[in-house]
Amino acid sequence: MDGFILTLIAADARAVEVVERKGSGHPDTICDALAEQLSRDLSAAYRARFGAILHHNVDKALLSAGRSAPAFGGGRVVAPIEIYLAGRATAEAGGETIPVAEIAIEGARRWLGTHLHALDVDRHVKIHPRLHPGSADLRGLFAAAQAGIPRANDTSIGVGYAPLSSLERLVLAVEHAVVAQAVPGRRPAWGEDVKVMGVRTGDRVRLTLSCAMIGAHLPDLDAYLGEKAALEALVLDTAAGFGFGSVEVAVNAADRPDLGEVYLTVTGTSAEAGDDGQVGRGNRINGLITPGRPMSLEAAAGKNPVSHVGKIYNVAAQAIARRVVADLPEVLYAECLLVSRIGAPITTPAVAEVRIALADPTALPALSVQVEARVEDALARLPAAADAFLDGAIGLY
Repeated sequence: MDGFILTLIAADARAVEVVERKGSGHPDTICDALAEQLSRDLSAAYRARFGAILHHNVDKALLSAGRSAPAFGGGRVVAPIEIYLAGRATAEAGGETIPVAEIAIEGARRWLGTHLHALDVDRHVKIHPRLHPGSADLRGLFAAAQAGIPRANDTSIGVGYAPLSSLERLVLAVEHAVVAQAVPGRRPAWGEDVKVMGVRTGDRVRLTLSCAMIGAHLPDLDAYLGEKAALEALVLDTAAGFGFGSVEVAVNAADRPDLGEVYLTVTGTSAEAGDDGQVGRGNRINGLITPGRPMSLEAAAGKNPVSHVGKIYNVAAQAIARRVVADLPEVLYAECLLVSRIGAPITTPAVAEVRIALADPTALPALSVQVEARVEDALARLPAAADAFLDGAIGLY
């Protein structure tokens, strides 16, 4: 295929590794989730009315933190969280009006109510849709996609790599373990606003975990400290199976209990007072922030799943890297870079580079055909990928 390049790289031998994950209640992740929820809901509405997904890109969302007065045994939200959902969306077709603002509000309320157990959607949040039709040229490109292979509506890049390192898998596992417990009936004092920072030096790991504690479920400081201890124990237990030489854990490291200063909230998210959020500032599509790995700066959440290469090329690049490693035992590690050209079919990128690390570097020429075949297959599947996005089967944050 034109534009295909296979490059040999050295196996990863970093002495220091840094990995971060922002949990589902972090303001940045909330913005990603609401943008993607809106894209999915719009796509479903378009299909139900017209039999096809219409043009939209709703990848701009801003969360402006509220004000709160947390307290042991209770607390209150003084001023609500303000969430702005902005972008371009088709609001009229064939003489029929699509209620895009109502779809945005309903989807956001549904997601927040499902994923933040201490948040009262009626009292704690205000949602402001700011949605308008797209430009004529991009609508034209999108319309052309309905008649054949979609054409890229941006000149953009997508990157992916595989496999995840042990530290990357650990950071994901820690966040998942904490949020799985942060539900009524288990650990209701734990909020979903969790952030994990992992630093590995050699085989020594330091994990810093922040978790927004919920005052209504904590009668006093001793109860708070007990929950911190439970968090630390859970993290250490999760880390035990990853084979590191030592693991050090710090939970809510900014606390100063002797001064009464602890990470206490009303809603389980810092969005109530302490932190604002924005689409694209948090996790990449593999759920992690990895400064030592190739990363795209694209905000994938909210982009349309038909032709926006800022979304689908990042997913495709990750899938290619994973498949190359899974299918070819000679490959220790793989990276994929896809570059689009606006207006070109999404199946024919301007550049498709795969970089691989091999146990035997002399095997590179013999692997070229096999790697290229996997790239071509992944790209050929892209026009049918919209269903997986709509079903939520593809993670983006």
